[in-house]
Amino acid sequence: MKLLLLLVALIPVIEAKCRGKFVNPITDICWECWFPITVASAKVTGGDDFTDYSKVMCTCPGFPPKVGIPMSFWEPSRLVDVTRSAYCLVGMGGISLGSENVKNRGTVGRIDEIGTQNSFYHVHWYIYPVIAWLELLTDFLCIEREKLDIAYMTELDPFWNDPEWSTVMNPEAAIFANPLAQAACLADCTASSLNKPLDSLFWCAGCEGSLYPFTGAIAHHVGGLQSSSLLMQRMVAKLHRMLALRGFEVSEFCEDRIQPIIQKTFYKHQLIYPTPLTEGPCQAFGRSDLLWGIAKTRPVTGEDFTYLVWRKRHCCLDLVKPALAIATDGAM
Repeated sequence: MKLLLLLVALIPVIEAKCRGKFVNPITDICWECWFPITVASAKVTGGDDFTDYSKVMCTCPGFPPKVGIPMSFWEPSRLVDVTRSAYCLVGMGGISLGSENVKNRGTVGRIDEIGTQNSFYHVHWYIYPVIAWLELLTDFLCIEREKLDIAYMTELDPFWNDPEWSTVMNPEAAIFANPLAQAACLADCTASSLNKPLDSLFWCAGCEGSLYPFTGAIAHHVGGLQSSSLLMQRMVAKLHRMLALRGFEVSEFCEDRIQPIIQKTFYKHQLIYPTPLTEGPCQAFGRSDLLWGIAKTRPVTGEDFTYLVWRKRHCCLDLVKPALAIATDGAM
């Protein structure tokens, strides 16, 4: 009996094999999430939108100033792994870049007699400009044109597994570690489930938990989808806090800017692995996984996750240059 109990206790730390798959950009991506596309405050395609604006013209500084038409659309731009196997690139086919040890291995474990669980995962952040990669809209200047790259691995982040040092780096976490601040997240849960997350409650991840602290530890692990989607959102918020991510204000169409606080309404996500969610709209940040994640995991082989992060892009369409190009081609 003691041996059986010992084996059960060791289950969370038994080394897991690195599993995953290469993302098929044709069959694994929900291209409906590209929509809606809004031009001059008019929605020209269907789909859910989390923000709104009422501009019909945009003017950008320069010499001469650029005058154009404001446009917004959703762009798939980042891929995120959430895994208990350190150095396992789930979204890159299950390739392992290093070896695990007891210290850096992820876990899911029971912490009390009533079954409350906690967990720890690693996160990998990929630059994934799939539209440019597939050479879609090659003449469209608003599309991101960076190269596919691994931009962040939490195995190399000494603060990811250290809540105390993480709080030193992000002291505002202490402000939100109280029942009143967490109770406010109930409102964000309701709004996020209706695809209207509340940017004012920036410390909340809707129904999935708290965005703080910026570590890989989940104090109340409900399931793999809940924990993994929460950590995916934490990574976005953490990179904003590190000034590594830029974004647009609601009425800004000329240039994205550094944003130390995440705007949740400018992001949505889609599950890619273990089961691609390729139909219906993408999920707002904080939307309950009970609304989209039923039967999307598998025991043993489906306990690591890959998400595709879509971000809202703003652009001021310059109508002069395309008109001149058409006129020049016609003259020739």
